[in-house]
Amino acid sequence: MNLVQRVKDILLAPKQTWPVIESESTDTTSLYKNYIMILAAIPALASFIGLSLIGFNAFGVSVRIPFMTGLAQLVTGYVLSLAMVFVVSLIVDALAPTFGGQKNQINALKLVAYGSTAGMVGGIFGLIPALSMLALLTALYSIYLINLGLPVLMKCPEDKALPYTAVILVCGIGAGLIVGAVSAMFTPGPAMHIGSANMAPSGAPKGEISINTPEGSVTLDTQKMEDWGKRMEEASKRVEEAQKSGDQAAAEKAMQEMMATMGVKPGAANTQ
Repeated sequence: MNLVQRVKDILLAPKQTWPVIESESTDTTSLYKNYIMILAAIPALASFIGLSLIGFNAFGVSVRIPFMTGLAQLVTGYVLSLAMVFVVSLIVDALAPTFGGQKNQINALKLVAYGSTAGMVGGIFGLIPALSMLALLTALYSIYLINLGLPVLMKCPEDKALPYTAVILVCGIGAGLIVGAVSAMFTPGPAMHIGSANMAPSGAPKGEISINTPEGSVTLDTQKMEDWGKRMEEASKRVEEAQKSGDQAAAEKAMQEMMATMGVKPGAANTQ
């Protein structure tokens, strides 16, 4: 797979590219190594350069985030964004039966990875903080890409792709808030020095992502992510069964339980 060509194809011709992606044989390691890890570096590096090296003006004052603080944000943000792609793919896979689709973990990861292309490439606007709002527009295009890809990769009916996308968006926002909170907790101040971030640190169990700083260490256990994904699957099955029974009250209750599993308070999002 040619990286540049794939980026061009998914951005400019998504309807033709999704079937090609669906037919490709790959695995999690290859997707991360050959695509996700490369593109996810764009917003992380651009933001670091824009905020710590170039700086921005606020109320007539030139502001630059201290170098070590910016470097810490780069590392933690990058590693956590890699984890977030995996978490959101688990959500996509768990929700598939609820929206008439088929569970397929690798296709779910493909969907999130390639669907996020616009948002990750748009992170280049972080080089100029004044243009950072343009990155939001590229993120919106990523939502469109995911909406197009759901019927192809997750085999859901086209009329259910939009509500499917809406629930994924809610979960993605929740995951983003968690990433932001964890990143803020482990971002050192100007006088601190960042430690290291390892996808597979020495002595750590397989499947863990660990970030070390002088203030402590945070470890993301992918096994726990998978367990959470299974809980999501069970919740989605209850929603599906309730919908099939025609019991609207039971369906609403099951949906509330599923949203609670996601960490979203009832009433924060509605799915028709």
